Amino acid sequence: MPIGIPSKEYEVMLKDTAIGFIGGGVMCEAIINSLLKGAGVDPSHITIAEPIAERRAHLAARYGVNVTASNPEAAMQSTICVLSVKPQVMASAIADMHTSLNPSTLVISIAAGVSINAIAQIFGDAQPIVRVMPNTPAQIGEGMSVWTCTATVTAEQRSQAKAILASMGKEAYFDDEHYIDMATAISGSGPAYVFLFMEALIDAGVHLGFSRPVAQQLVEQTIKGSIDFAIQTGKYPTELRNQVTSPGGTTAAALYELERGGMRTTLADGVWAAFKRALELGKPKNIN
Repeated sequence: MPIGIPSKEYEVMLKDTAIGFIGGGVMCEAIINSLLKGAGVDPSHITIAEPIAERRAHLAARYGVNVTASNPEAAMQSTICVLSVKPQVMASAIADMHTSLNPSTLVISIAAGVSINAIAQIFGDAQPIVRVMPNTPAQIGEGMSVWTCTATVTAEQRSQAKAILASMGKEAYFDDEHYIDMATAISGSGPAYVFLFMEALIDAGVHLGFSRPVAQQLVEQTIKGSIDFAIQTGKYPTELRNQVTSPGGTTAAALYELERGGMRTTLADGVWAAFKRALELGKPKNIN
């Protein structure tokens, strides 16, 4: 669902639901933007706890939401509480919330690597908890969110969580939490890989002699068109790549150099490194 086109289904699911955010960073703002424009949530029903005064002022002015410097205050007012802080500060952010959070409040964590068990150690095993790995394209309603939840999450709460994530783009549910760490390395960190590739291709265009704005336009449209083409045809990338690659041609020459330089291996190593880092962030010493 493109952002800016509210879904009646999402509006019903989230109507009059008090949603609190612990941390007012980039992903918090992306979710808020999606909720307001993609799910028709009233800004008066959103409260953000953010320690930086300038950031609170920005969020209140731009979106008309409620802001506070107190995490317990935001938690106390919430039917759904989104933990949108960095994993390194999760423990300190939620340490003083366990007495203010209603036991039936749905907790949604978007912190990379932070396990459900780590959060449950603060709030208790009975707390309904959803763990999500979103990504930054959610800012324009084109995100990819992978999620799971505890058995204590009710059917209605699962529907509410799905509505929030669907307002941000596409979502995929897995029963096994292990897949969330795997998704962190693919879709969570993935936009950075794409942007790095874009940056390198633009620089190559400049090296050839294009101006940087022209090189950027060529690269952006080529990547966008290629992705849209792949999605619409439903064909596997290998088949599409072969369609562009003539024997002895220019594309074949370029691909030979990319393969010789270890592009596939380097990318795979990077993804594996991201996965291992996600696991490291979830270790008790980083949470408690």
